[in-house]
Amino acid sequence: MLYYLSQMVLTLAKNTPLHGMLSFLRLFNYITFRSAGAAVTALAMSWWLGPRVIVWLKELKFGQNYVDRAEEVGQLQTRQGTKRGTPTMGGLLIVLVLDVTTVLWAQWNTLIQLTLLTVVVLCGLGFIDDYAKITRQNSKGVQEFIKLWVQGALALFVAFYLWRLPTTTALISQVMVPFYNHPVAFGAVGVVLGLILTALTIVGSSNAVNLTDGLDGLAIGCTAIVSIVFLVLTYLSGNSKAAAYLQIPHVSGAGELTVFCAAMIGASLGFMWFNSHPAQVFMGDTGSLALGGVLGMIAVLIHQPLVLVLAGGVFVAEAGSVIIQRTWFKYTRHKYGQGRRVFLMAPLHHHFEKLGWHESQVVTRFYIMCVLCAVLALSTLKIR
Repeated sequence: MLYYLSQMVLTLAKNTPLHGMLSFLRLFNYITFRSAGAAVTALAMSWWLGPRVIVWLKELKFGQNYVDRAEEVGQLQTRQGTKRGTPTMGGLLIVLVLDVTTVLWAQWNTLIQLTLLTVVVLCGLGFIDDYAKITRQNSKGVQEFIKLWVQGALALFVAFYLWRLPTTTALISQVMVPFYNHPVAFGAVGVVLGLILTALTIVGSSNAVNLTDGLDGLAIGCTAIVSIVFLVLTYLSGNSKAAAYLQIPHVSGAGELTVFCAAMIGASLGFMWFNSHPAQVFMGDTGSLALGGVLGMIAVLIHQPLVLVLAGGVFVAEAGSVIIQRTWFKYTRHKYGQGRRVFLMAPLHHHFEKLGWHESQVVTRFYIMCVLCAVLALSTLKIR
């Protein structure tokens, strides 16, 4: 919006004495300027709205007044206090700030539209899930298969839309492999693989972030770190000269996703201010499903879905621990009559809590690992 307003003002002021005075509005042509503006705006809005949203959620009694899954199943002894009574659905704050900031600072194009669509749909799904937990006062929300159906339908819609659009069909028909220069194509089979990979990226990322959201500040901090990686990647992908030099896919319009990533960094840091230990508010599935899904969406839109596996290594480990734990438990129960566990508890962060790590230790050390994963992901730009 601000970009279009600045261009309108410059057009109206052309050939008038005001033109020179308003020349600073040309700054809105630069993605770097608008990205910086988006980050600052999102951070400021989060700080301003945060206390008001927390009070509002308390007034609506949208709080976690039930024993959470970790305490219910894992019987954690290392936690200082309980999570009960803390308002949830704080993801509404993140999504509101993210959407408003993006509309203010980004240029409108197909990539931005698909990104915002993903945020809104998955936020809605998460809201329904959180609301079900609150009304039932237990940790059981929307059934897993329903969530997977909604996520899968959204992901497949996006995948087919990108494939059918001439300017973006290569995002689906070809696959970019980290540390390799050229996209890999498999003909007609490649399209099917591309559609599946796109769906898995969006659905998998959405659920991986959701599983990571179990400790104060953990998911939102890791999201901010991964967003920095995609801030760099989207800027380079949208710049034809930089993309050609680094031999990465150039995606027309991807530069506007840089503005979105900057807004997500600002919104994440702003929310982390209130979500750090001891948390004043939880993002809930309302936020985690949306943030995870949109990270997958961005990875797809810049033709780097597999790089997300590297950048989001912490998310992958968290999701992987749940898959391994469930699979092994079911297998051993079928074979030996009694289920056995690989980890003391899954997701992985609860395993370390059971080992005696304090919550803040787990979060800080996972941040360190996330930074290392981010560096590895960025190294794919040069190591080929």
